[in-house]
Amino acid sequence: MAQKISLADWQQQLGRSTSSPENESSDNLVYSTDQGKVVQPKPVDTGGTAYPDGAIRLRREKKGRGGKTVLTISGIAKPVTELTEICAALKKKCACGGAVKDGIIEIQADKRQLIEQYLNQLGFNVKWAGG
Repeated sequence: MAQKISLADWQQQLGRSTSSPENESSDNLVYSTDQGKVVQPKPVDTGGTAYPDGAIRLRREKKGRGGKTVLTISGIAKPVTELTEICAALKKKCACGGAVKDGIIEIQADKRQLIEQYLNQLGFNVKWAGG
């Protein structure tokens, strides 16, 4: 006759944990009867990613933009809030429009020298890339 074992002993033999739900993965858990509503920590939103050499890239683009010139500034590893502050300052300095999209600042003018001077004043190492 087979020996009877409890569910906890059987799971322990299989290597599964029988501990409380806090130790289990609760990625999709919305509500728990023990704790009530489960609040997930929000991930930190990093705006841009830095290049390995630590320099910022200034790139002039026209393709796919209806023939209009746009300067893209990439490589600033700062949160989105700081990127929008830098973008706002650059828009005021250049007297033009712009936006932050996917961690890249887009300025709607071809004023590379002016933007390069301003970013150097902020302490960034700037490199020109592209045409």
